[in-house]
Amino acid sequence: MDASVDVASTPAAIEHYNVGNDFYQLWLDASLTYSCPLYAGPDDTLHAAQLRKLDYHIEHARAAGAKRVLDIGCGWGSLLDRLVNTHGVEHAVGLTLSQQQADLIRSRHLPRTEVVLSHWAEHRPAEKYDAIISIGAFEHFAHIDQNRTQRVQAYRQFFAHCRDLIKPRGRMTVQTTVYELMDRLDPFITGKIWPEAQLPRLVEMVEAADHIFEVVAVDNHSEHYERALLEWAANLAAHRDEAIRVTSPAIYEEYLRYLKMSAKAYRVRGFSLQRLTLQALPAT
Repeated sequence: MDASVDVASTPAAIEHYNVGNDFYQLWLDASLTYSCPLYAGPDDTLHAAQLRKLDYHIEHARAAGAKRVLDIGCGWGSLLDRLVNTHGVEHAVGLTLSQQQADLIRSRHLPRTEVVLSHWAEHRPAEKYDAIISIGAFEHFAHIDQNRTQRVQAYRQFFAHCRDLIKPRGRMTVQTTVYELMDRLDPFITGKIWPEAQLPRLVEMVEAADHIFEVVAVDNHSEHYERALLEWAANLAAHRDEAIRVTSPAIYEEYLRYLKMSAKAYRVRGFSLQRLTLQALPAT
């Protein structure tokens, strides 16, 4: 890894997840999955769509039945749970920077699961992984003050490190929000919700992966995220009093505004939601 390139550590963004587990349990689905789901149709439930999304990544990463799988940005553990309890993975490792997330996962006592409080760049396992999955973390791999060249360098570091972690020809999936018609986040978002966050562009990701990972597939599921954000906003509004009790009136109002703003950004394609499937190339 080139030490001259500044790797985003995103400590400020982690405060977003440390608002409190009780708060997120009020408006996320039962699996506590905080990322874009994959709906099957208009009558599908949020919970079923989240499980389908997890299965999508497991299938595309060829992770089912694998010996070792890494989840970069593991949230509250829904993917780890799905890997070991549904898809027979022998050992699942989740990386998070949030102590609250790690504590909740550990309290669930998931079998054959390890939770590590670590930045991806610092993760040095003794044994390589069969597959890597990263859902909703890529948005924090660059700083808002970096130019395009610096962002691509930071993303390239991520892909190079992942290739070091994975077995030859192993597959990785990445899910992230990317810029489409917009080119910057609203100051309210970076000031109140996601400090220092910076979205990539799809072309930057592909350029950064060049000669490191082969891009096997790219799926755009933007309409699914608009729907989920509106469902989350409705759930939060329905639990207004409880949300204020476990946080504050200001946090409740900020999150409701953020969810509605984000849904609009997807509707007008300021953002899009991309799911990439990649396969490791031999190091040259």
